[in-house]
Amino acid sequence: MRLSPDQLTLRARAVRLILLDVDGVLTDGTVDIASDGTESKSFSIRDGAALLWARREGLEVGLLSGRPSLATTRRATELGIELVVETGPDKRSAFGQILSTRGLADSDVAYMGDDLLDLPILGRVGLSAAPADAVDDVLARVHWVSSKPGGRGAVRELVELVLRARLRWESVVGQHLGQP
Repeated sequence: MRLSPDQLTLRARAVRLILLDVDGVLTDGTVDIASDGTESKSFSIRDGAALLWARREGLEVGLLSGRPSLATTRRATELGIELVVETGPDKRSAFGQILSTRGLADSDVAYMGDDLLDLPILGRVGLSAAPADAVDDVLARVHWVSSKPGGRGAVRELVELVLRARLRWESVVGQHLGQP
């Protein structure tokens, strides 16, 4: 289901919302649970920076997770991500609600997922993506696969792909070089 570079650019250019699974995409899929019940997750600073750049360049960013987590909501707050939906294993109705409330079509969304729970959403969106270490059934069905694993820069690569397609990447680079 991979797209040619031209097809990929066209789809990425149409993206208005970058929607992400959390465990296995923004993290490496590991959840540490202490004896007192608190949990921790590791998030990539590079992925977080890229999400800030995406928002700064006019893209909406959201999280669609199959399980609630205080670590996820805290990270979202740090990044200014207001669209956080933590649902059960069936993400379809939550995705439909996101589209409806935001006036978006499937083709307006880039979604990155890594496991079987994500397949219904990956099959609908305009640009489907997976980290390099996603399960084989996901890797076989997405438009684009990052060279990086989940929690280790996969999201940053997706954001760069979308911003390059929208001709906004040089603006991001220029901001860091002190150029207007």
